[in-house]
Amino acid sequence: MELGMIGLGRMGANMTERLVRGGHRVVGYDRSPDAVAHARRLGAVAAESPTALTEQLSRPRIVWLMVPAGNPVDETIEAVLPHLTADDVIIDGGNSYYKDSVRRAAGLEKRGLYYVDVGTSGGVWGLTEGYSLMIGGPRDILERLRPVFETLAPAPDKGWGHVGPSGAGHFVKMIHNGIEYGLMQAYAEGFAILKQKPELVSDLPQIAEIWRHGSVVRSWLLDLVARALHADPHLKDIAPRVADSGEGRWTVAEAIALDVPAPVITLSLLQRLRSRDQESYSDRMLAAMRYQFGGHAVEQEPER
Repeated sequence: MELGMIGLGRMGANMTERLVRGGHRVVGYDRSPDAVAHARRLGAVAAESPTALTEQLSRPRIVWLMVPAGNPVDETIEAVLPHLTADDVIIDGGNSYYKDSVRRAAGLEKRGLYYVDVGTSGGVWGLTEGYSLMIGGPRDILERLRPVFETLAPAPDKGWGHVGPSGAGHFVKMIHNGIEYGLMQAYAEGFAILKQKPELVSDLPQIAEIWRHGSVVRSWLLDLVARALHADPHLKDIAPRVADSGEGRWTVAEAIALDVPAPVITLSLLQRLRSRDQESYSDRMLAAMRYQFGGHAVEQEPER
């Protein structure tokens, strides 16, 4: 099978390599010439523009997008749209907001085109371990694309599936990432507590290794925790600042809209936001209030 891959960052490049290894013909394009050159070395056919990419695909075309959510997706669709014809398929494998996916699918349907939203999980490990694929869109189009999904997934019959109509793939991926936030926060807090009791627990990598086998909290995330701790138990070279892709925010907003309590996911998101507050004005205010009502000592900011 053949398809075009637009967006050859690390994940897009890894997906391209897995597809090429699986015997698929991949035409790759990225705004970065270096990324295109890398894709060529992986065995993909290089394209110098979205137009060139579509011209090198036979009909009905399959164009897979791995670009940042939001305007970049719409801009990329607009770039290839004049060169697509009825029955062609656009796949969005990025972390798009599910309502945007519903809108895009409806717009493309009017032009006789198909839009498939694929929530994709696996990160940098997907190349070797396979990707978890949550697919939204027409079921009959999924069947057409089956060879691609079977190649990218951990196994032909595992780790992928049609989860619902247009928008469902990205909706499920959004909730998946919200759950991930909560799991990560729980591990982080647990190990932080352990670290504060060195007279009892001095080997955090050992604890992680014990928990990885037989424990009810074992998981792939715990495997990664163990990997990080073996490299540096004190994590001294890692800044205490945690970014977010936006999926956690969307999950919390959806929970509020649906009147579904989601305190763990919500608090894990707030902790990520807190990690970026270099000034921490709220903490300064708390200290000031304690001084005002109780005369509690206030630590002075050291000179810089």
